[in-house]
Amino acid sequence: MSTEPGGAVLGADGLRRCGWGDSTDDYRVYHDTEWGRPVHGDDALFERVCLEAFQSGLSWITILRRREGFRAAFAGFGIAEVAEFGEADVERLLADTGIIRNRAKIEAAIANARVARDLDGGLDALIWQFAGNPDRPAPLTLGEVPAVTPESTALAKALKKAGFRFVGPTTAYALMQACGLVDDHLADCHVRAATRPLASGAL
Repeated sequence: MSTEPGGAVLGADGLRRCGWGDSTDDYRVYHDTEWGRPVHGDDALFERVCLEAFQSGLSWITILRRREGFRAAFAGFGIAEVAEFGEADVERLLADTGIIRNRAKIEAAIANARVARDLDGGLDALIWQFAGNPDRPAPLTLGEVPAVTPESTALAKALKKAGFRFVGPTTAYALMQACGLVDDHLADCHVRAATRPLASGAL
């Protein structure tokens, strides 16, 4: 593969991608089919909140390769189901080699499900009110992609105020990138033209 002007990488299939998106087969599929595309629905967004929290301190590929294990362990990330998990479930999850066995993160996921279950207006509405400006110029290189933005800081603050755990500004921005609240595909990445229009509601 070779680096093209603008920062994207030309893959063996002739398509230009953000550099990380051509580094492994798992990343290639995730980059091309999911990352940066709008995600809606409380359960779907709860899954992403949980996975981003479990990713804290680890590489995303570690989480991505355990995603089906996480889904099996956490009842498909159904908010109503996870909210009913108790101590026996915590112990079960701590013994599950298909996920990241971190007690604090496991307990946070269960606590976050209870918050999401009781959230006025739902998780989708809470998160999507912080969508970025869809007219923001496309980044030319990975170096132009921020780790934190005013929107992600505001989202993290709102999530924490609601009672969510493991939702700092950096994690919140990763969530925004993954779920299409912002489009951080590089300007000459082939996916950028295919991503659907973002919701309005920029701060």
